[in-house]
Amino acid sequence: MIDKTNITGIILAGGKSSRMGTDKGFLMLNGKSFMQHSIDALKPLVSEFIIVSNNTDYDVFGVNRINDSIENAGPLAGIYSGLKESKTDYNLVLSCDIPLINSDVLRQLISGIDATSEVIQIESNNRKMPLIALYSKSCKTKFERLLNAGERKLQFAVNQCCVKSVSINENEDLFTTNVNTKDELKQLKACN
Repeated sequence: MIDKTNITGIILAGGKSSRMGTDKGFLMLNGKSFMQHSIDALKPLVSEFIIVSNNTDYDVFGVNRINDSIENAGPLAGIYSGLKESKTDYNLVLSCDIPLINSDVLRQLISGIDATSEVIQIESNNRKMPLIALYSKSCKTKFERLLNAGERKLQFAVNQCCVKSVSINENEDLFTTNVNTKDELKQLKACN
């Protein structure tokens, strides 16, 4: 397995949260913010953290927070901003709205590292998840070129890279649940 000194954890928290109505990284589940759940899942696997958000409130977590290089350009720009700042070859990328994510699921991405894959993403419930993925630093140049050409679709950008999907077991699907609405949060709290 790759040494954690060569992996940075990048957490995307720059979304508008329009469906939720509030910044999702500060939502609480089981006494911890969504952001803290992400940090805790990444901590055993990475040597440093980057939070990509223009919201200075995230400074409370005591990790490196950077602004989006290109504002209002979605997760593609967020990942690009994180890769630009990262000093490591490998980067575990998470959106901040996946509070049940854990180190075991993320470890499967690291185990998937090979000589050719630039993006290794989780596949859960038959869905590819580029916001639970390991990105090679080499993606930065491709993403920059696409962003400069006006591209905003993350899946399109990922498909321009050499990509591999890691399917997780059905009993792990719950850990990749992302929360976008108050109803989804309510359902999650009822189950936990």
